[in-house]
Amino acid sequence: MAATTTKLEVKSRSQTGSRAARRMRRSGRVPGVLYGGEGDALCFDVDARELRVALASSGAVVDLSVDGAKPTPVVLKEAQRDPVRGHTVHVDMLRVRLDQAIHAAVPLELAGTEDAPGVKEGGVLEQITRELNVEALPTAIPESIVHDVGEMQIGDTISLEAVVMPAGVALLDDASETIIATLSPPRLQVEEEEEVEAETELVGEEAEAAEAAEGAEEPSAEGASGEEE
Repeated sequence: MAATTTKLEVKSRSQTGSRAARRMRRSGRVPGVLYGGEGDALCFDVDARELRVALASSGAVVDLSVDGAKPTPVVLKEAQRDPVRGHTVHVDMLRVRLDQAIHAAVPLELAGTEDAPGVKEGGVLEQITRELNVEALPTAIPESIVHDVGEMQIGDTISLEAVVMPAGVALLDDASETIIATLSPPRLQVEEEEEVEAETELVGEEAEAAEAAEGAEEPSAEGASGEEE
């Protein structure tokens, strides 16, 4: 959990728009917007490397200082990334109070995926849910929530009810209705079973067609024998 915060220095900016944003990115800075709390919305830009380091090491809360002023606690609300290179191109920061709970989306990580008996037997483990919506104090929001699936067998399905939440963190998602992981039979086995079922159906249809044909021929044969008599 985020027991400490990291300080991040940013500069206020008056220029907005896509052209100004492109100039900032070329110079190694990332545009952003700060809003929420009691203050007005504020546009800023920040050194790309310092932003990356702060977000990687701070957990949920960042102490944001604008133009050298007194830092205020904020959380990352949204980060837009370049679809090709993957680096951050814009951030939205939200002012928070450390004594008031906030809503946040936290990554869900699965541990023990390689140790699951069903995986060792060739089964396919699929993670269905990758983010959980939670409520907690800003400093109590975990960087991620981990659930061990090392005991999963082929055919098992795990719902969110099985995930133990950290102390002080409340889950907002429907635990009984949310599936987080499934372990299916090997794909080759599924394909073979489907082929066998298809062949069985085909054989059954051919047999029914043959019986129907034989039934249609019998009356004509009897009629022919009657004429000979």
